[in-house]
Amino acid sequence: MTPQLVTISIVTQDMAAAIAFYESCGLRLSGGGPAEPHSEFSGAGIRVMLDTRELIEQIHPGWRPPAGGHAMALAFDCGSSAEVDATFDRLVAAGAKAALQPWAAFWGQRYAVIEDPDGNPVDLCAALG
Repeated sequence: MTPQLVTISIVTQDMAAAIAFYESCGLRLSGGGPAEPHSEFSGAGIRVMLDTRELIEQIHPGWRPPAGGHAMALAFDCGSSAEVDATFDRLVAAGAKAALQPWAAFWGQRYAVIEDPDGNPVDLCAALG
């Protein structure tokens, strides 16, 4: 069998803030909750999990968060250029840090970057047109 990507796991310092952020991006919580060490979103074609730092440190002693920049980012297709702008504005108004204002990228997308509550970059995009 060829391996298939089925889950993305995100370590968070603040479960409640992370849940609120990713729900604002369109994901729907399917398990766990703000006071739990593990939560999951499903129904988006791939499962997204949130784990507290404390849980990861129990599972993997010696784990340390990355330093000096990110190695991965999530991307959300917003469906239209106008929706990229609206989603960006809504998330920033709710407290997300704006990393890159929406713009017409040379590769043919309306593209913007915000940060989740733990500082992970989250891309917002849609085909130009």
